Amino acid sequence: MGGGIAQSLADAGIRVTLVDVSHEATIASHARLLREAAAFEKQGLFRPGAADRIEAHLVIGETIEEAVRDVDFIEEAVPEIPDLKRELLTRISRVARADAIIGTNTSTLPVHTLAPAVSGPERFLTVHFSNPAPFVPGVELVCGEKTDPAILPVVKDMIRRAGHQSAEVADTPGFVLNRLQYVLFKEACAIVEEGIATTEGVDTIVRSTFGFRLPFFGPFAIADMAGLDVYQNCFKTFEQAFGERLAAPKILKDLVAAGKLGTKSGEGFVGQLTPEQAQALVAYRNNAYGHMARLLSDLGPAPLPGASTQKD
Repeated sequence: MGGGIAQSLADAGIRVTLVDVSHEATIASHARLLREAAAFEKQGLFRPGAADRIEAHLVIGETIEEAVRDVDFIEEAVPEIPDLKRELLTRISRVARADAIIGTNTSTLPVHTLAPAVSGPERFLTVHFSNPAPFVPGVELVCGEKTDPAILPVVKDMIRRAGHQSAEVADTPGFVLNRLQYVLFKEACAIVEEGIATTEGVDTIVRSTFGFRLPFFGPFAIADMAGLDVYQNCFKTFEQAFGERLAAPKILKDLVAAGKLGTKSGEGFVGQLTPEQAQALVAYRNNAYGHMARLLSDLGPAPLPGASTQKD
């Protein structure tokens, strides 16, 4: 994760000092990142000149203390072990400039569980990239109770310069990304355990149906286009089968009761649409899905065990 974040920022022209668990590991990581950058550019995955930009802006630090002593922003990306993160954050904040922003790339740990390890917690927040960082654009930003809101525009601008998108979310375990991802995984496991489908079957359904839509639209936009009244009726079936945990959410029922049924009524979760805007949205959706289908056909199946490597 740390290496991918470093590549993204260095490719944006930001000077990045890389430091790993030891100097030998740092040297090895630096060499690997440069090799990867050259390979990614050759494959067309990085924009032209990326390898040279990354090499020019990614340097090696001797120690953590040296690397963080006089920089504007520090991002730690050690494993998801609370004590390890606290130890490192304490070490960083002891020597970093008082105005240096300190970010953690934690996937699930709330800011308030790590902030006590940081001297000057007003400059501390979660800046959660996803793996592989150079290719997955979304970044979660999570502030703690003591985080100074003034640092957010600075971090957002850095993320934007690196070609990423960010969203602020509340300080709760798992944030948004992994709360949703792990709930999906848990339900997928239950489906397999109940004998409803195999693991391969679940993966096929997820990636080729609702997962197919997700690069373009989130769950609220998808629900709006399907019709919120349709969703509410489907929830009745789920509630009868699975009980309260899959009953229709209150925010959904409130919208339907108000006649806000999504795209077809001109208003739903994502706001109001004129008939012309609704028509443009549907046209974009159809175009996007068509392009996605062609892209997947061109790429062929993923090289997973048992998958065909032949294109149709």
